[in-house]
Parts: sequence; structure tokens; C-alpha cells
Amino acid sequence: MEEGILAPVARLDRWLDAVLLVLLLTCSVRYLLRHDLDTAGLLVLTGAVVLGAAYLTRRLVADRPPWPVVWVAVVVVLWVALTLVAPSFAWTAVPVAFAVLQVLPFPYAVSVVVVMTAVVSVAWSRITADLDPTVFVGPVGIALVTVLSYRALEREARTRQTLLEELTDAQADLAAAQRRSGALAERTRLSREIHDSVGQGLSSINLLLNAAEQDWESRPASAREHVAAAGVTAREGLDEVRRVVRDLAPAGLDDAAGGASPEALPEALRRIAERSAHDVDVRVRVHGDPVAVPSTVAGALVRSTRGALANVVEHSGASRVVVSLTYHPDEVLLDVRDDGRGFDPARAAADGDRGRGLDGIRHRAADLGGRADVESRAGEGTTVSVRFPLVAAGDRQPATDVRRHD
Repeated sequence: MEEGILAPVARLDRWLDAVLLVLLLTCSVRYLLRHDLDTAGLLVLTGAVVLGAAYLTRRLVADRPPWPVVWVAVVVVLWVALTLVAPSFAWTAVPVAFAVLQVLPFPYAVSVVVVMTAVVSVAWSRITADLDPTVFVGPVGIALVTVLSYRALEREARTRQTLLEELTDAQADLAAAQRRSGALAERTRLSREIHDSVGQGLSSINLLLNAAEQDWESRPASAREHVAAAGVTAREGLDEVRRVVRDLAPAGLDDAAGGASPEALPEALRRIAERSAHDVDVRVRVHGDPVAVPSTVAGALVRSTRGALANVVEHSGASRVVVSLTYHPDEVLLDVRDDGRGFDPARAAADGDRGRGLDGIRHRAADLGGRADVESRAGEGTTVSVRFPLVAAGDRQPATDVRRHD
């Protein structure tokens, strides 16, 4: 059902109720000061009480069509009768008219206000000895300006609402475009890395093996050198493949699982621990109550865990690793601690396989707007920690902060 132009103004209800009651009381006192409390006086006072009671029932029938229209008809008829009998009650037209503007659509509300304005003019003309044009022109002018002013406010409010909806749609389109742009940039990065590393490596291996085949009979020593070089190139290419694969979506944790099941992330970490152990005691501990984590956060945590465990197995000489996943009310925290030999993070960032793995964790955090820090000292093991805030609303991409946690 269409509502009046003042319907959204919720706080106006209480003020209108209070104003009407004060006006009814004041007009009743004024009437008693100028008239006797006879039968007519009792009827006027009774009409004032009935009008006030009827007016206060509006919110009880506001959401029950067609009762709002019935309410308007009853209140306006009571007001017209009371005003014609006792013109001093014409002042109550103000809260009654505002209530009509809250209930009826604009064209119907204007018609009712016009009728009420005419009643006010007729009632006041009865108590004046001479014809006073202001009695007719004044109320009409006031009513016209009031109605047109609120009509303008209504149109402005609708315009603002339309602009707000358009802005919301534009923001959604921009977010979708940013996601598509990010996906395209990721595909471009992977394509470039595969071409520059795996593709070039395979091409070199092919050339070395072709050269070894040609020298196999005539120059066996040279052929063995070519084969050995091909083996080194193959091992380097395998390392590159592993690095690229670690940056891909983690197996066992798709978007649906990451976003819908609270246990998906802990289970994925346990599977990674089992596959990455290689004679290292890897334990996964979960603290707090697991909650559904956004897929982007879950993917980043799984990749970071995989990269950290790969570094531990290949470089640390550790015998024990603890992977801790902690759920706080507003964030999720991942710690990977080992008891290995430790290293200098600054030197590792500049050179070596372990440095490349840590760079991958840092870059992954930076891509989500966060930061990654690693703490390690010689003989004291290594700790890698990742922290993400949790977002409760919808599927919105979370803001991300990755930092050290002891």
C-alpha cells in the first residue's frame, strides 16, 4: 500500500500526539472560560476526548489496510464536527493535517487538507462580526505552503534514495571489476612465471639431451656432461614448478568449503601436515571455536602453512613442528613453529630457496592488504605467524592484516 509523504518520519508521531493533546486541553479550557458547562458544553468536551482517543489509535491500525483510511475518515469527521461547533478547536487542524499527510498518498492528502482549510475558514468567519478576507486567505496560504514544502522534501528524499541505490550498484560493479582484474593479473603472473621458468627449463633440457644424443658415440665424455647439465636443469625446473604450484589454489579447500564449513580449514591443515611430514613430527592444534572463514582468508592460510612446512622440511633440520590455528572473536591466527636450526631472515630474503618461499608468503599477504613477518634466530628455531580479521557481513572481501604473534 502506498504511504503518505511523511510516513518515514518516525519521531514525528510522538510530537504530533503531544501537540494534539496540549491543543485539545487548551482549547477546552478556552471554551469553558467563554461558555457555560451546559449540555452543549458537555458535548464539546466529550467530542474533544473522543477526538483525542481516536487520534491516538493511529499507530495501532497503521499496518492493517484498509484501516488507515478508515482512521483518517473518522478523525477528520470528528474534527470537522468539533470545529464547526466550537471554532477555537480549529487550532487542532495542524496535528490532524500532519497525520493525514503521514497516512494518505499525496493527491488524497491534499484534498483532505483543502477541505480542512475550508472548514477552518468557515468556523472562524462565524465568530467575526465583519467579513475578514484574512480568515480565508491566511489558512489557505499556510496550508498550500506547508503541503508544497513537504512535497518538495519528499521528492528530494526520493532523489537521494535513487542516487544512493545507484552508488551502491556502482560500488558493486567496481568490486566485480576489481575481482576480474585481479584474476586476470594472477593468470598473467602465472603464465609469465611458467614461461620464464618451466618453459625455459624444458627448452634447455631438450637442447642438452639432443646434444648428448649427437655426442653419445663420438664423444661420450661430452655427452655425459650434457646429461648431467640436463639433470641439474631438471632439478631446478622442479623447484620452480613447486614454487608455482604453491601459489595455486590449495587442493582440498575450495571456495564453498572455505566459506561454508567451519571445519574445512582445520581439516585442510591436517591433510597438509600429513603430506608434508617427511620424518618430521608435525602436529596441528586448534584453539577456540571454529567458524566459517572467507575463502580468500582460508586459501591464504592454507598456502602459507604449506610454504612454511616446505621450508621446515627442506632447510631447518627440525624434528618437531606445531601448527596452531586460533580463533578469536574478531580474527583468526595461524602460527607455524619449528625447533630447527634457525636462520637469518634478512639474508634468506635476499638469496636461497627458503628466501623465495618466505617471499611468497609475504607477497600473498600483501596482495590481500596485509603484512607478513618471520622471527628466527640461529639455534632457536623459526616462527611464522599469519593473522586475518574476520568479517561478519555477507561475502564482502575482508580487510587483511598479517603480523607477528608470539
